[in-house]
Amino acid sequence: MRIVLGIEYDGSAFFGWQWQEGGLRTVQDAVQKAASNVANHSVTVICTGRTDTGVHALEQVVHFDTQAERSHHSWLLGINANLPDDVRVIWVQEAVGDFHARYSAIARFYRYIILNRPTRSALQRDRVTWCHQHLDAVRMHQAAQNLVGSHDFTSYRALKCQSVSPMRKMYFVEVYRQNEQVIMDISANAFLHHMVRNIAGVLMSIGTGDKPVRWAEELLASKNRQIGGVTASPHGLYLGGVFYPEKYGLAKHEIFNKLPANAQRFQHET
Repeated sequence: MRIVLGIEYDGSAFFGWQWQEGGLRTVQDAVQKAASNVANHSVTVICTGRTDTGVHALEQVVHFDTQAERSHHSWLLGINANLPDDVRVIWVQEAVGDFHARYSAIARFYRYIILNRPTRSALQRDRVTWCHQHLDAVRMHQAAQNLVGSHDFTSYRALKCQSVSPMRKMYFVEVYRQNEQVIMDISANAFLHHMVRNIAGVLMSIGTGDKPVRWAEELLASKNRQIGGVTASPHGLYLGGVFYPEKYGLAKHEIFNKLPANAQRFQHET
């Protein structure tokens, strides 16, 4: 039996998602131990996409295979009872057909939150990126539209990125202001290492007026990461959710109902 979980976590105190040698605290290790306790045997948890140190998740989707028979309610309560306070399973269901948390996904959605005010926040310090210079969200949004579509994103991936191909299809990038926050909502078929944070860094330079609007497009065309912008902090980055074909019967996170109109239209296309 294959069990599918929707998980949220605060990544502030984790060394990313993926299990690592040396006893480092990771989300995968915490979830695997909790699920194994409930299943009464060792399980391996597969995620949609690995998140880096300090990155959060509103809804990470994972699966594991088990011989144990438990009700959805028992899996939910049992796993959560064995998890630390900064990780929670928010839903459970059995996999349909050939479902695979990573390979069945057709798009990933991330949200990047920037606190844009003169002073840092005591309460949000690990959950937002801080920028004291005023950001022009309209300029940032305009620049970001040049990244939509299928492109070679070499200029926006980490130099040590191990992906075989830099080609990705960007479905939408929405940048908008909500009071003191500037928010970037972004979705693609998949993302390269540090891709979202590198895009955020470039757009922030454009938003402050340090760089022109055309800079985002010029970097894309250059296919050269070494002339790209600063990689933005991980603290403002959230894996917001995952799009799967409807045949798998996975409901989209409620956050999708709150996306700007242009982004909402994408839901119908998938």
